[in-house]
Amino acid sequence: MSHFRLARLCLLLAAVGLNTAPALMTSAHAQKADAPAAAAANTVRPELYKLIDSAQVQQLVAAKNVTELQNRVTQAEALPNRTPYENYAISRVKMVTASVSGNNAALATAIEEVLNSGFEPKESQSKLVLAVADIRYKEQNYPAAVEQLKRYETMGGDMTTARPLLVRAMYLGKDYTGAKTQLLQTIADNEKAGKTPTQEDLKLLISAAHESKDTAAYNTAVEKMVAFYPTDEYWSELIRVGVIKKPGFSQDNFMTVLRLEFAAMKTLREEDYVDLAETALRDGFPTEAKNVMDAGYSAGVLGKGANAKAHGQLRDRANKGAADDAKNIASGEASAAKAKTGAGLVNLGWAYSTMGQHDKAIGFIQQGIAKGGLKQPDEARLRLGAAQAKAGRKDEAIKTFESVKAGGGLSDAARIWTMLLKQPAGAGAQATAAAAPAGQ
Repeated sequence: MSHFRLARLCLLLAAVGLNTAPALMTSAHAQKADAPAAAAANTVRPELYKLIDSAQVQQLVAAKNVTELQNRVTQAEALPNRTPYENYAISRVKMVTASVSGNNAALATAIEEVLNSGFEPKESQSKLVLAVADIRYKEQNYPAAVEQLKRYETMGGDMTTARPLLVRAMYLGKDYTGAKTQLLQTIADNEKAGKTPTQEDLKLLISAAHESKDTAAYNTAVEKMVAFYPTDEYWSELIRVGVIKKPGFSQDNFMTVLRLEFAAMKTLREEDYVDLAETALRDGFPTEAKNVMDAGYSAGVLGKGANAKAHGQLRDRANKGAADDAKNIASGEASAAKAKTGAGLVNLGWAYSTMGQHDKAIGFIQQGIAKGGLKQPDEARLRLGAAQAKAGRKDEAIKTFESVKAGGGLSDAARIWTMLLKQPAGAGAQATAAAAPAGQ
């Protein structure tokens, strides 16, 4: 990032016409009585013109003859009684000389002389200021670069190309609040124009928001990163800041978080696979535990290292429980239907969902919610939405998730589920098959 540049300086300076020759005031011109005073003032004497003739300067630039260029500048500056315009003309050649020689310090000085002369055309002044900003950035003098870029903006310069440099100068100069403000504007402009924010801009926003302790901006940046550049790292961070770390989160809903991670991420941490499988076994969902363990082994996370034996034992328990569940699940339908509350129906439906029988699962969960008596109806709706997602009924799933309003992390989890399902095709492999367990 510290090597970011707008464009090569030679191209930037060429845009202001460094090879434009100052007007030559011949003796004949000087003798014209009707010559406008301003035109007469904006000329150079013949002996100076011979030194800074545009055609000759261009040849010296092409040959990279810095020695002769500098010699001509020295001779020009030795002429007595120079007019302000002549000094301006010499300063432009000094800019060329410094640019060709790669002397950025001298180039910045010459540019300031040109700008302060009062003769530089208004349309090129901002480009010269931008060149100075680029030089200061390369020098790692970030506050000075920021000053010049703000000067460029006040002159009406196009910030579309300059703002990335301003952002990075602010960030590297530790003005994180300023960088964050500029990045939010850049991203908003991109989205308004139908463009995707760059990944680098979003990463910078995440960092700047973190450094400036702006939680809202940080969360916004993580959400946008997940929306445009989804990875396990950012899904995990979104779930952390968007659910677990939000005020009011209840540890009673941690299983909801683990299921969300399993749906959104390609690979979980070892402890998350284990926690999810063990909790699923405890809650009476052995097939879910089996699916989780199978996924952990398939990802190469489980079955190795110091805990390999424990992983194997947990997997054996899950496999046995899943086999038993497959044989006996139908026998539980009648008792679930007769129960006073809908909890049994919701659990039965979720068990069918883990087995891949999604349509049957959706029906039982809906019956359970309708029957009522649930401690957390919205937790049941989350499971319904997940079952609908696995069944490929994406629109229904989104509608279900949008109906979740309960606190404790449930509505936050539902919002992220919705984001997951709204991922464009190819952006996240888990999107429409969001919660589909391994092998289903």
